[in-house]
Amino acid sequence: MKTLVLLLLSFSTTTAFAAYGLGLGQTPKYPAGFHAYEYVNPDAPKGGAFSLPMQGGFDTFNPFTLKGDKEVGVLMLTVDRLTDNSWDEPFSMYGLLAEDFWLAEDRLSATFKLNPKAKFHNGDPVLAKDVAASFRLLTQDKAANPSYRIYWSDVAKIETPDDRTVVFRFKQRNAELHMVLGQLPIFSHKSYPEGLEKGANKMPIGSGPYRFVKADTGRMSEYARDKNYWAQNLPTRRGRYNFDTVRFKYFKDDSVRLEGLKAGQYDFVHENIARNWARAYPADILAKRNLGKHEWKQESTAGMQGFVMNLRRVPFNHPLVRQAMVESFDFESTNARLFYGAYRRSNSFFTNSNMAASGRPQGSELRLLQSLGNTLNPTVLSQNVPEPPQTDLKNGIRPNLIKARTLLEKAGYRYRNGKLTDRLGNPLAFEFLNAGKAYGRITAKWQHDLAKIGVTMHMRTVDPAVYQKRLDNFDFDMTITVYGNSESPGNEQRDYFGCEAAKTEGSHNLAGICRPEIEKLLTHFGSFRNRAELQTAARALDRTVRHQYIIVPAWYADRYRVVYRNDLGIPQTLPKYYDPISFVLSTAWKK
Repeated sequence: MKTLVLLLLSFSTTTAFAAYGLGLGQTPKYPAGFHAYEYVNPDAPKGGAFSLPMQGGFDTFNPFTLKGDKEVGVLMLTVDRLTDNSWDEPFSMYGLLAEDFWLAEDRLSATFKLNPKAKFHNGDPVLAKDVAASFRLLTQDKAANPSYRIYWSDVAKIETPDDRTVVFRFKQRNAELHMVLGQLPIFSHKSYPEGLEKGANKMPIGSGPYRFVKADTGRMSEYARDKNYWAQNLPTRRGRYNFDTVRFKYFKDDSVRLEGLKAGQYDFVHENIARNWARAYPADILAKRNLGKHEWKQESTAGMQGFVMNLRRVPFNHPLVRQAMVESFDFESTNARLFYGAYRRSNSFFTNSNMAASGRPQGSELRLLQSLGNTLNPTVLSQNVPEPPQTDLKNGIRPNLIKARTLLEKAGYRYRNGKLTDRLGNPLAFEFLNAGKAYGRITAKWQHDLAKIGVTMHMRTVDPAVYQKRLDNFDFDMTITVYGNSESPGNEQRDYFGCEAAKTEGSHNLAGICRPEIEKLLTHFGSFRNRAELQTAARALDRTVRHQYIIVPAWYADRYRVVYRNDLGIPQTLPKYYDPISFVLSTAWKK
């Protein structure tokens, strides 16, 4: 699926073409025959062991099913994709399993030519039948995560005219489809001969840079570098995946992670908790373990993190109730009191990006919104896009709470004996579902503030496996989530906001939003002709969804906080679009 760095399309070509790389509205940064990515040390030495912590646990090695908690290293390290993304362009791809790829003149099919050197860990060559089997299993098997089917839903069929040629036929023109097909994970057709249901705990036969070695289920997994990795000298792999051994150590309690670092169990930690960054890394402990603290700039799209509400359930099926929740959350006090002022407020589904809507709609965005019909809320056209409220420094949260209570009374609730009740006398109450203790201290003040206006928030903490199952089944009132986005939003928006995803268990449409005007907007993510049109569609979608108040915006960091051993080599150049764990895992080395 799309990462923080996505692929780019080329619209300048009107005929079929073969390419080593493709870009959207621009020439790929790297020329044909390039040596290595600029953010990679092509001469990095191989060797050493690398350990890092992972939150939660795992009970399955099958990364493609909907059920179970996945072991992260299987898909990350052992499975190659058709193409590779560069991390210093908004959306570009270069050859990996596919050495050539092209789009038909009519833009209704895409062809991938496989590299004859590619082979699986069992020694078999990677052939067209493996690509076809991978695609069909992920998009047709009932046990597969439905996000795959939604993501590639515009593929009509797949053809294999010869052993190393794969042709995808499209149902309709889709501006980015040939690009996102490059992200298809490829595994041997021998991996799941009886389907994913019977292979529920079976890992795929992959062709990636690492092989699985061992695991202690739920606690630890270990991988060894494939010293005969078929792609190690390709430009997209040169200087990458340098550690001989990679270990993931799982934890459920954050205190266990911190103690593990102090005991020297990890080589690298990405710290997400501001309090820990301020207090949990004393200089003497770091020096003793040869560790250093670093802050890396974060310039990429932050998407949206926040408290999502389930529109399928009372009380969040009412838009005024959802708007009241947004008004009631005191970010400023939370940021100052708990986060040491370390965060910025998320304000858009494309936070920190030029894809974010602002002010009132104008120009091409206004024209697009006007074309959506009478189901569009008129306020979308006439008002500024909703921004998260700010807490008044003098009066605190009280003015916001008064506004929230007014909205709830407009929604039909009445204040009696310190509680808001509906017309039948039922109290306004909901459950906040989470899988860890960290949010308890964050939501405590919010819970208290809501009680002031007669709203009851019940906190429910469950095991990570139970938590994931409840999310998959949409069995929650409110929870924390992240809408991961990029500078090139596309087919994944269907999974976030589409009607089909809203009724498909396991999708990423946790809110359950389903609106005819949004359905129309989603079609534009497959029909744009240039980046200007893509930007218009993204801003219109962002604006329209924000007017639905499906989420209480939370926060994001404008830098990555990391701790790592001083003997860890890090490339001097950091790419613009990256996440720290994937970057270090694939580009760092032991000095």
